[in-house]
Amino acid sequence: MPATLSRMTGQRIVSRVLLSVIALIVLAVGGAWVYATFINDAPDEFGTEDLEARLTESTLPQDSAVTETTESNEESIEDDDEVATTTSSDSAAGQWVIADGSEVGYRVAEVLFGIDTEGVGRTELVNGSITLQETSIIDAEFTVDVASMRSDDSRRDGQFRGRIMETDEFPTASFILSEPIDLGVTATEGASITTTLSGELTMHGVTNPVTVEISAQIENGRLGVVGSIPVVFTDYEIVDPSITAIKVEPQGLIEFVLIFSPA
Repeated sequence: MPATLSRMTGQRIVSRVLLSVIALIVLAVGGAWVYATFINDAPDEFGTEDLEARLTESTLPQDSAVTETTESNEESIEDDDEVATTTSSDSAAGQWVIADGSEVGYRVAEVLFGIDTEGVGRTELVNGSITLQETSIIDAEFTVDVASMRSDDSRRDGQFRGRIMETDEFPTASFILSEPIDLGVTATEGASITTTLSGELTMHGVTNPVTVEISAQIENGRLGVVGSIPVVFTDYEIVDPSITAIKVEPQGLIEFVLIFSPA
């Protein structure tokens, strides 16, 4: 009898442990579903609508030199269309620098307890410039404060700044145009293009050649550029971001919307 009682007690304990484990799993999966469906506030990927909104809605004053040149062009049109066109194209030549409204971030696909979701981090701490000459971009570079990236989850941010990107050692990332690109159009008010740039991306202390498809347009005397760069983590000696119960895909995107004003 005591032996039978002992077996029954043991079975009850095992059953309770199993039920507790199952309950924890259900809670974890349910919590992941709730997070992915209702809590995760990952923004959509940057697109041309973001570019247009930032160029249109900005309250920054239009550069006075561009304004004066534009007004001068409008008066010149009445006298000489050819001269006006030349002056208009010259008005955007030279160096343009990063302005308010610029933002850079990362995007990675995650699987949280079997539930598909996304991790997105962004920062507005970016600086750089481009140089225009006639119909070409002859120089372009920008640098991002990687350590300032923030997502909707502080735990993700801690992993990102720590073991993944090691921002104490590699606090910034940068892109430098490797060769001039002919846009095929003059950089005048209302101009818009889609093209591909070649450059060098430095991240986590590693530099690799990349190609970047961008869309660009000029509105309100400012130049906007939007695009993304696919990144394979091992190409930059970045460890697998995955942790227990959270699988991260081995590649992601660097996405950006950059607003430039005449220097």
